[in-house]
Amino acid sequence: MTPAELASVVLAAAHAVFEQRGLDRAALPASTVVERPRNPEHGDYASTLALQLSKKVGVPPRELAAALSEELGRASGVKSVEIAGPGFLNIRLDAAAAGQLARVIVEAGAEYGRSERLAGEKINLEFVSANPTGPVHIGGVRWAAVGDALSRLLRATGAEVGTEYYFNDAGSQIDRFARSLLAAAKGEPAPQDGYGGAYIAEIAAEVRARRPEVLTLDDAAAQEVFRVEGVALMFDEIRSSLRDFGVEFDTYFNEKDLHDRGELDLALNRLRQQGHLYESEGATWLRTTDFGDDKDRVLRKSNGEWTYFAADCAYYLDKRERGFERVVIMLGADHHGYIGRMKAMAACFGDDPERNLEILIGQLVNLLRDGAPMRMSKRAGTVITLEDLVEAIGVDASRYALARYSSDSPIDIDIELWTRATRDNPVYYVQYVAARTAGVARNAAEVGLLPGDADAFRPELLDHEKENELLKALAEFPAVVATAAELREPHRVARYLEESVAASYHRFYDNCRVLPLGDEEVTDLHRARLWLNNATRTVIANGLHLLGVSAPERM
Repeated sequence: MTPAELASVVLAAAHAVFEQRGLDRAALPASTVVERPRNPEHGDYASTLALQLSKKVGVPPRELAAALSEELGRASGVKSVEIAGPGFLNIRLDAAAAGQLARVIVEAGAEYGRSERLAGEKINLEFVSANPTGPVHIGGVRWAAVGDALSRLLRATGAEVGTEYYFNDAGSQIDRFARSLLAAAKGEPAPQDGYGGAYIAEIAAEVRARRPEVLTLDDAAAQEVFRVEGVALMFDEIRSSLRDFGVEFDTYFNEKDLHDRGELDLALNRLRQQGHLYESEGATWLRTTDFGDDKDRVLRKSNGEWTYFAADCAYYLDKRERGFERVVIMLGADHHGYIGRMKAMAACFGDDPERNLEILIGQLVNLLRDGAPMRMSKRAGTVITLEDLVEAIGVDASRYALARYSSDSPIDIDIELWTRATRDNPVYYVQYVAARTAGVARNAAEVGLLPGDADAFRPELLDHEKENELLKALAEFPAVVATAAELREPHRVARYLEESVAASYHRFYDNCRVLPLGDEEVTDLHRARLWLNNATRTVIANGLHLLGVSAPERM
């Protein structure tokens, strides 16, 4: 019996009690939940339904709890119900009902943990969005791991998700990039406001190989060649490095397209229609202070140039016009100031900024070697890049380490820790369970121990304390996935895999032998435990997949 199934049993019992007592059934909720008590001695699950309903129907909570307890006690699979405190219901399942969960998980396979909790939501999720003037740095890599994990979680809970990478390929930073490439091609120092690093020389050399005539052109024409060709090469490199990291985007959106298609004018006209534009000192302003911003924002300067914020407005409108009801943007630690202006901008378009726009801020990441932060990239010169991180600890460890912590807290990634093949390395600890469960299944087959079909499975034999503990841990997975998606917190999945599933499996493995010993005959208990082993493998694999991390069969 899953927690969701037990919650349905509790609600059915409440319906029966209300009918028997003539209580107003309109007070009953459409659904309820059960939770694991902090103290396992209090039962397998707890319900607060009696407390929630007592005031609504004028029945003392313990009296209502007693009636619910009596009705629940007659339900199939419920071993006992105890009333605690002012009206809590502590419920224990019989071994057969608890053990059936192993069959449910194995038969569901990759679908276990998925739900329709967010069905009907159409979400645009933008993350990374590094300027195409250099490799993806470690701050962007954090969002690559977290954003991709979040997209998997949202889809696993029924949302329609479009992932998007925004290339800021229009503006002064691109001009500085082009000038830097031209200087490198000429063998000159980088401009004072330009970009350095070995990658600039590499791209400049590639442009010269493609366009050997470039240095015969005047500087303006040559700079334009380096702008077009250099940005394209940088785009390709960014896409390739993210792809190698396991991150693919549904849409790569170029800022330049907003300008070329006239979408900034479209946004300006829409905002004017909403009555939030005004002219001052020859410039066009958006009155964002009407919606809580600390100052109004210029959209078009007095010289006719567009501001960055104008492009932000046009891009937001473009997403909404494509049918996305919720726009989620993941920004770096230095972008806190953007929240107020972006929320105000959404309101200026007539949207609900709390419903239609979410902005998530990620904090800094330090890569530590020998206990000290690494400061210089071998290739980028001034920042640590995606390639530096992957080279140091690998893709799986990188993705797990970056997704394991709440994104609103800074993190240190210790190279020595994350490359260690010991239990204190979190990703090793979880992947070891993935490999061990696969190994147990292989070894079982070699000695003739097969789980058999579902009809032959005897879940009532899974009555050991550690078996029950593991079953309860596995039962939590769907709720963990749903909560992580709704709160935009993929780290909840990682911590659950470590602290709940992996820890419980190790205790189960140490106390409950799955494989027959020596010439011992294969029994139904061995088969039942193999079902539980295989269910654990399913949950570990499904959880790691949500984080974009592999579930190895051997280590």
